[in-house]
Amino acid sequence: MANTTYHDLREKEIVNICDGSCLGRISDLELDDCTGQICSIVVPGPPRLFGLIRNREELVIPFCSIQKIGGDVILVDISGIKRSE
Repeated sequence: MANTTYHDLREKEIVNICDGSCLGRISDLELDDCTGQICSIVVPGPPRLFGLIRNREELVIPFCSIQKIGGDVILVDISGIKRSE
């Protein structure tokens, strides 16, 4: 993942390898204050009311749950992670 920008990461779909579901795209990153390394990626929750209202839920995926970063997708294993508000 060397020389990958935040913009490049935001363009990739997040896919859960446990069930093949598409989780969306990265909306934010959590960084370590001291090292500047990525601690986790944040994916917004699914929209509500026919996509007109944005859901306040977020899925925070620890960086260690990322299995592979490809050209178009980021594969994650989130078999125990819960959404947060």
